[in-house]
Amino acid sequence: MSAIPVSADAAAELARRAAARPRRFGAYFVFEHRLTLARRLWSSNIVPALGLPLLYLFAMGLGLGALIGGGAGAHDLGGVSYLVFVAPALLTAAAFQTASEEFIFPIRLGFKWNPTFFGMNAAPLSPGQIIDGNVLYTSTRIVVNSLIYYVLMVAFGAAPSGWGILSVLAALLTALSCGGPLCAYISSLDKDASQETLVLRFIVMPLTLFSGTYFPLALMPIYLQWIGWVSPLWHGTQLARDATYGLGEPAWLIAVHVAYLVVTFVVGWRIARRLAGKKLNK
Repeated sequence: MSAIPVSADAAAELARRAAARPRRFGAYFVFEHRLTLARRLWSSNIVPALGLPLLYLFAMGLGLGALIGGGAGAHDLGGVSYLVFVAPALLTAAAFQTASEEFIFPIRLGFKWNPTFFGMNAAPLSPGQIIDGNVLYTSTRIVVNSLIYYVLMVAFGAAPSGWGILSVLAALLTALSCGGPLCAYISSLDKDASQETLVLRFIVMPLTLFSGTYFPLALMPIYLQWIGWVSPLWHGTQLARDATYGLGEPAWLIAVHVAYLVVTFVVGWRIARRLAGKKLNK
């Protein structure tokens, strides 16, 4: 049978209708794309999500904690065991590191190495929706991993407070606060010069070590403490400790932690959306 001829106006109307849903829910289509890719690599995602928390809690909490507990400097932990002190920090540090990877390599891949973002933008998806979809996927992964981590913390007796579940929110805020600026930076790159490795080696790793993760920030020399003050990881870790065992910080300082994390993410996210628009709409 021969095809029924369609006028140009009718064809344009059909195209507009077909594009209406992707234009409206574009971020969720990108999220679905990332989720589909993750399903193919589910084993490489689930093993770290289950194995690393157990490894770190045993090694840092029970192993090293057995040496620190009752020894010199134990009073600096605020009257709690080293396991209780370090567990919420390990939770936020895991979210911090996961966000660093998710907002560096998949974003770089989509723009440069395997430029799928250009294909998405050629479809009825805007650059902002592409960034939002990646943020949505990474947030989902962070929440799932953090919930698993928190359940293990409870099993180890490392979250004595009933408000400890809020540490998952603290981990998410930490991840987004780190991810927003990283996403903006990666979106600004045009040439390959191993920038991703340099960021992980000279920014992510030092922040992990000098953000009060494994020992109180106050024990560091004053000229190094500023690293923690500007680090999203320190602010998120303090929030997680407030939630899991009641660190005792005043309400205004808790508000400062939250505001810092939210503002850092929003600024980085908005810049990333703007840079993505410039790059994809050339």
